[in-house]
Amino acid sequence: MANAREQGLDFSIRACPSPAYVVDDALLRRNLERLGEVQAASGARILLALKGFAMWDTFPLVRQYLVGTTSSGQDEARLGAETFGGEVHCYSPAFTEEELRVVLRYADHLSFNSPGQWRRFREMVAAVPRRVSCGMRVNPEHSTGDVPLYDPCASGSRLGTRARDLTPEDLEGLEGLHFHTLCEQNSDDLETTLAAFEARFGHYLGDLEWVNFGGGHHITRDDYDVERLVRVIRGFRERHPHLTVYLEPGEAIALNTGYLICTVLDIVDNDGPIAILDTSATAHMPDVLEMPYRPEIIGGGKPGEKACTYRLGGQTCLAGDIVGEYSFDAPLAIGDRLVFTDMAHYTMVKTTTFNGIRLPSICRIDEASREVRTVRTFGYVDYMQRLS
Repeated sequence: MANAREQGLDFSIRACPSPAYVVDDALLRRNLERLGEVQAASGARILLALKGFAMWDTFPLVRQYLVGTTSSGQDEARLGAETFGGEVHCYSPAFTEEELRVVLRYADHLSFNSPGQWRRFREMVAAVPRRVSCGMRVNPEHSTGDVPLYDPCASGSRLGTRARDLTPEDLEGLEGLHFHTLCEQNSDDLETTLAAFEARFGHYLGDLEWVNFGGGHHITRDDYDVERLVRVIRGFRERHPHLTVYLEPGEAIALNTGYLICTVLDIVDNDGPIAILDTSATAHMPDVLEMPYRPEIIGGGKPGEKACTYRLGGQTCLAGDIVGEYSFDAPLAIGDRLVFTDMAHYTMVKTTTFNGIRLPSICRIDEASREVRTVRTFGYVDYMQRLS
């Protein structure tokens, strides 16, 4: 039934290893073109957040449009510097001295999470023989999301400093402020967040050089209000013409650009048919369980929508390693390939080798020829070297 599963695709899923993440260069460029248009129209500078998408084989394409990368620590900062180039930004809830020494080799912009971290490390930063522009992450205390797990403004949040906990002395020597409050949200939420940010921190902006609006901007989603985004950024820049504005979406770069291709290994029955796949929700697409959400499958429908309904599960021993229930026009068979959509962001960067399950291969689809190229496969050594 491989042909049925390929409906709507212009590349061969049989050309891919299984399981495999497959990124379509044509779809990736489409997103990048929109982001490039936003940069040109708004005057903001857009960074690739490596925590969301770090497939560095695509970086020669991505850097045609974006100005640099943003990282969460020493290894992402190094990856951005060595494989992407451009500006390297870094933020962490807390740095160790050893990690910061590495970060300072690569970072051009460095955001601290608290006045205490800045006081502890400001002399180390000053001693670096290259210019590093430092800032602080702040908490606007304005929640707009629906999922508490992803709300940096929730009560008790460790992310960013509240206005009541900040003094002018705390900002001495800093050149920017950074806030990050959104998750898969539209520009109306940015607009209200920015108003809260300016109300609480606007009196500090006159002495600064930049403001980072963080990530979570779903700019490449079909219903995203790009015109509002541009208007909001341009309005901010008109009020503060001396400030450079940064955005650092990770998900928006790779949104709807990739697939996870897998194979049916077995079909068993327990109060209904269960298809066991050569992939795993917990190891290969953990946001399915963490968010949680239900990924789409090409040719698949909701339970009962089509003739044949199956529960789809992974190879690990975790009882809850279940992707969900899906229906198909015809019965599944061992050897069938299934194609999960929107599997480029927050997948490769979050995989594990739990149970010794091998990581999916990584592939790319050529823009013009539509041929599939396998970029990387993984095996025993990749599992073994994560342990000791």
